[in-house]
Amino acid sequence: MLRSAVVKRSVKRVVPSNRMRMILGAGQAQPGPPLGPVLGQHGIPIGAFCKDFNDRTKDIKTGVPLPVRIHIKPDRTYDLNIHPPTTSYFLLAAAGIEKGASQPGHEEAGVVSLSQLYEIAQVKIEDPGFKLRGKGLEDVVRSLLGSARSLGLRVVPRLTVEECTTFRQRRADELAAQAAALKEAEAAK
Repeated sequence: MLRSAVVKRSVKRVVPSNRMRMILGAGQAQPGPPLGPVLGQHGIPIGAFCKDFNDRTKDIKTGVPLPVRIHIKPDRTYDLNIHPPTTSYFLLAAAGIEKGASQPGHEEAGVVSLSQLYEIAQVKIEDPGFKLRGKGLEDVVRSLLGSARSLGLRVVPRLTVEECTTFRQRRADELAAQAAALKEAEAAK
């Protein structure tokens, strides 16, 4: 009898968190997995959430990754906060590429100019969820420089159309050579 009383007191009810964070593509919320089960656990009406999110993001290009914060209330309603796209999305879009380098530091995936970083910094400073929101513009640009390097982007003071075109052509040739080498290696096996 004593043991069961001790066990009952030591077990506490686990209350799920009332805040959720996720990244969703603009206009792409669907009731199926992975979004549906996550929202269903918390008792949020999935269809209503998808309609609300898609309506609020209809003016944004479809598929743009948006950080979303959801505050779940006890009566199963929610507050939805949609933030501007992620930093990596802005950097990749500025470079005109779809993904970063597979080996940052050893290869360059693209080129961005310093003026593009300043434009991105202006947008990110306005984001209420951005970590460096209270910092100055130079601090945010330094942070963006680090993010650009981790994606394999080279930052140049000025970028001309000719430089950008020659870099993209050289990069396309490198990727084609890598794909051909990979194909040869698989054929040799």
